[in-house]
Amino acid sequence: MKNYNKRQQKWEITRDLTLAAQGKLKADLVIKGGKLVNVNTAEIIPDIDVAVKHGRVVLVGQAGHTVGPQTSIIDANGFYLVPGLMDGHIHVESSMVTVSQYARAVLPHGTTAIFMDPHEIANVLGLEGVKLMMREAENLPLKVFTTMPSCVPAAPGFEDAGAQFGPQEIETGLKLPGIIGLGEMMNFPGVLAGNEDVHKELEATLKTGKVITGHYSIPETEVGLQAYTAAGISSCHESTRADEALAKMRLGMYAMLREGSAWHDVKATIKAITETNIDSRFGILVSDDTHPHTLLSDGHLDYVVRRAIREGLNPLRAIQMVTVNTAQYFGVSEDLGSIAPGKCADILLVKDLTEMSIHMVIADGKVTAREGKFLPELPSFNYPQSAKNSVKLKSALEAQDFIIKAPGVSKALCRVMEVIEAQVTNRHRQVEVPVIEGQIMASTKQDLAKLMCLERHGGPGTAGLGLVRGFQLQCGAAASTVAHDSHNLLIMGMNDADMALAGNTLIKCGGGMAVVKNGEILALLPLPIAGLMSDLAVETVAEQVAALDQAWKALGCRLVSPFMTMALLSLPVIPELRLTNRGLVDVINLKFVEPVLPSIYLP
Repeated sequence: MKNYNKRQQKWEITRDLTLAAQGKLKADLVIKGGKLVNVNTAEIIPDIDVAVKHGRVVLVGQAGHTVGPQTSIIDANGFYLVPGLMDGHIHVESSMVTVSQYARAVLPHGTTAIFMDPHEIANVLGLEGVKLMMREAENLPLKVFTTMPSCVPAAPGFEDAGAQFGPQEIETGLKLPGIIGLGEMMNFPGVLAGNEDVHKELEATLKTGKVITGHYSIPETEVGLQAYTAAGISSCHESTRADEALAKMRLGMYAMLREGSAWHDVKATIKAITETNIDSRFGILVSDDTHPHTLLSDGHLDYVVRRAIREGLNPLRAIQMVTVNTAQYFGVSEDLGSIAPGKCADILLVKDLTEMSIHMVIADGKVTAREGKFLPELPSFNYPQSAKNSVKLKSALEAQDFIIKAPGVSKALCRVMEVIEAQVTNRHRQVEVPVIEGQIMASTKQDLAKLMCLERHGGPGTAGLGLVRGFQLQCGAAASTVAHDSHNLLIMGMNDADMALAGNTLIKCGGGMAVVKNGEILALLPLPIAGLMSDLAVETVAEQVAALDQAWKALGCRLVSPFMTMALLSLPVIPELRLTNRGLVDVINLKFVEPVLPSIYLP
């Protein structure tokens, strides 16, 4: 299996698997009398047994002859037998918990394999951060595959991260056991412009025969998308409309349709299949970014499947899009993706297929979760202190650091980032704002908040300032070291003193998220590991996130996952206007712009 988890490889046990299928060796486990969801043929076959030996399926059919005195029996009468679900694009760090706690959260929801892109930790700790997460995953019941982060930072020249990956680092990383491909190639402008270093990264990946996952976040599909695909990039999770997803699938690109905590794209994108009746083999359902409270309350891929079904997708097609399609894309269908002889025995017992109500989760032939409860004991893993000292600033923040100057006028025309709820894109607006004593002020009347992005990795310590609309803040401030993808210190607020307090609070605790109102800290979520992840249990982190959400509401914000919407304001590869530590970026035209239009001051 193309995985570094410590499991027996098929080539070590072919003889035993063959003999067990014939009953000459007895099975370790037999699941009896279920309704097989055969994703290979998109059919449901009743009254099927599944025999398992050494954690792998050896027979699908009538398995009485494989039962011996030591064979465990599971009665599946009344249940569907569904392959374990596989998330083809996920950033574990966005869950704000470690890989171990992520496994605890998602396995009861039927997710038995993930393909993580740890570019969040890579932007803070470099390749060592990637290795730490991979080492943590080695002995988990969740199968964890890793794509090598491709864009560290996401937009070179526009931001400063804690590390920098070029072709040499990519080539080195691709050789690591467990690296299955190249992480999302966000630098699509570099691909299209023929940037030499970007294409050397693609070249290094293609030479290994591994996949290149994509990130093409603009709607143009006539020429640019085809040029991007021609470079060997074979998937994209950035579609927000049906026509974008359809265009990608028509080119043989896997369209990863996303439904996470903040990004609710399935309602629109699934129409690419439901309204055209096209072959869905190039469709994959993914979560991308999911917060702990979502995992515990709504679920993981089981929830994404439910969403797709509720939007009109046939349940069998939906299940294919989180099993066999995913396995085939990443080249692991020899081991995963269906319930068939030789495959890993990752099997779900599901009561209601339409609702994906999961009764039991079996991973590698062992019952891992039952009725939503995670059963095994997790191995311990401790992150070193070097991973916990990642907020490196020369001095504390002061209120005066947040002043946006506009001298000599009473009004000014300003560039404003306008967020769109539950979408990753924003809008570049020009708004006339009042000027008081030479300063641009936040405004509740105009729904304008100030925003700062401050480099926090021990580098230049530079900061960008701008304005944002759409959070409906009435007072206070919020700060976060989760600020995609360079993860600098991002601070938003309505008054400068609260913004300074929010930022200084995170400096003191080593990173995380904080909400402040009138000089009081309303909520604090410490994220000591790289300023991205907590070392506490997923349930505890979910409680902290819930308190944070309530604190946002106390400031007047009613957005879904406002901290995630805020965290994307610094990502200069998603249209239209973003703020990095180097300044305000016009993503459409790939250039820095001033927050105040200097030639259009208003008298």
